[in-house]
Amino acid sequence: MKLQLCALITPVAVLLAATQTLAAIKTKNVEYKQGNTVLQGYLAYDDAIKGKRPGVLVVHEWNGLQAYAKKRTEQLAKLGYVAFAADIYGKGIRPKNPEESGKQATIYRNDRQLLRDRANAGLKVLQANPLTDVKRIAAIGYCFGGGTVLELARSGANIAGVVSFHGNLDTPNPNDAKNIKAKVLVLHGANDPFVPAEQVTAFENEMRQANVDWQLISYGGTEHAFTNPEYKGELKGALYNPIADKRSWEDMRQFFAEIFRK
Repeated sequence: MKLQLCALITPVAVLLAATQTLAAIKTKNVEYKQGNTVLQGYLAYDDAIKGKRPGVLVVHEWNGLQAYAKKRTEQLAKLGYVAFAADIYGKGIRPKNPEESGKQATIYRNDRQLLRDRANAGLKVLQANPLTDVKRIAAIGYCFGGGTVLELARSGANIAGVVSFHGNLDTPNPNDAKNIKAKVLVLHGANDPFVPAEQVTAFENEMRQANVDWQLISYGGTEHAFTNPEYKGELKGALYNPIADKRSWEDMRQFFAEIFRK
């Protein structure tokens, strides 16, 4: 009897193992345009999931679409989302040091309309993906990307929510907050010198006056760039914090559970 039972179980186990092997996170580079500028984003999804699912737009840090943003995109795919990392700077523009990163970021911080246009171009790619449930889309961003997704929201983008991880909160046009349709979650390091208390207060007032559904979580003892292990203290005021990294990711997941609920 035992031998017969084993004979029945073994093929099933082999079949399950084979199915698990076939299921994988699929990734690919995606070229698209904003105006005449060629951009190259990064798509990730789990091919074991059938049908449409919520989509998440990811916006990179000041050094452009590189390994860190791609890793986060893949992590989101593992959670069951179709994730697309937008390219704000343009295909092939990948800064190699803080000086180059600062130069590129300044272009878009000084031209918020261009920044919004680039973010919306990435959003259109995600919306057009056949796997995306267009009624359930969020955007997240890190540092430069955090400020970018807030500008995306201020542009009036029709999305469910935005999450800023240690992003800048300032904007030259605070009245544009009246255009925000998304729920807003800001995850902030309480000791972040790049986003001082005055900027936080101005942002809070902006959100209140526009009657936005917003949250701001401030992590004590935490500096700028707290989610990225590459920041080890070389840049003053920017330091990885594993506790805040874990907490902020869980706070994002809870936020998604709320905004994506059917």
